[in-house]
Amino acid sequence: MTPHPPPRELPRKQAAPLADAAFTLLVQGVLDYGIFMLDPQGYVISWNAGAERIKGYSAAEIVGNHFSVFYPNEDKASGKPQWELETAVADGRLEDEGWRIRKDGSRFWANVVITALWDDKGRLAGFGKVTRDMSERRAAQNALSERRRLFDHLVQAQETERRRIAWDVHDDSIQAMVAVGMRLQLLTERIPESYAAELERLDLSVRGAISRLRNLTFRLHPPGIDRSGLVEALSNHLTEVSDSWKMTPSFEHRLDREPGPETAITIFRIVQEALLNVYKHARASTIAVRVESSDGGIVTSVADNGNGEPMARDAGRDHFGIIEMRERAETAGGWWSMRSEPGVGTTVEFWVPSPPAAARAEPVGPVKPVDPADPADPADPAEPAGEPR
Repeated sequence: MTPHPPPRELPRKQAAPLADAAFTLLVQGVLDYGIFMLDPQGYVISWNAGAERIKGYSAAEIVGNHFSVFYPNEDKASGKPQWELETAVADGRLEDEGWRIRKDGSRFWANVVITALWDDKGRLAGFGKVTRDMSERRAAQNALSERRRLFDHLVQAQETERRRIAWDVHDDSIQAMVAVGMRLQLLTERIPESYAAELERLDLSVRGAISRLRNLTFRLHPPGIDRSGLVEALSNHLTEVSDSWKMTPSFEHRLDREPGPETAITIFRIVQEALLNVYKHARASTIAVRVESSDGGIVTSVADNGNGEPMARDAGRDHFGIIEMRERAETAGGWWSMRSEPGVGTTVEFWVPSPPAAARAEPVGPVKPVDPADPADPADPAEPAGEPR
């Protein structure tokens, strides 16, 4: 079989200079950008199809008019058109975004670049102006900002309600159970010995209920986020649950800055649910949590060395936990994923945006914090702080 010769590289072709007529055709044919020229005083002297599509004027209608006709009245009154030309002369070019006016009087959001053009003797020959209609992008950005604002208020409202419920449980239910426990202790000195065992079982049941209620208040509103921020809250929670669940924890964090409260709460809630999922399904001995800044947000992962089968086999609360994690991340404008490998383990990973402080919504208002520990309560039977019930 005769081998084929290697393909021959084609020699580089010497391109002929682009003729003025061809360049004019190129500029005239562009539809996505309005490209036109102004004379040194700002009067339109050329016009392309893109400019006609964006602004609505034909060449016959606009050539010879001053370019200030594209500006809103408030900009013309403030002298903005002339200022832009002067800035382009001084700096070589000017780029601006703002409202512009179409022929029919409607407004659109434009990105504008004005470039000063000089002849071979260094005299100002005019200006090149490129305009792009950015209305759709601006509308998308505004919609994203509004979505973020609504999300922030939703998270704040949820957390406010969680705090209220946690405080009600702390002030009412826990205190009532503490009172019952104290009365049971007083009864031990007054009842016959034959009832002592039964009384002790009742006392243990009351103490267990108090412990579970305290744990509920913690899960409703972990106090560490308010006091110390996301990193310390995650670290403390991971330490508590891993100690009680007999797992070896690992925690890494590389954050450029502390996220806002809504972002921090969202991350904490997803991690909290992921850890609970590990405890209930993974049969793991190690668990690793990592948070780091990435792409204008925070990417977080929760990895275990368990059986790689974290999904519940029923359609009850456990499956809802998976859905809740995904929905929290996606509602925040991020993404969520879970990958498992039998015998190796499972990794939950998600990313949520972390906007700067100026872009975040104002807080709803102060709410009384919840302290999961109460020095007036009797000692509890041993129950892990993160034990799911």
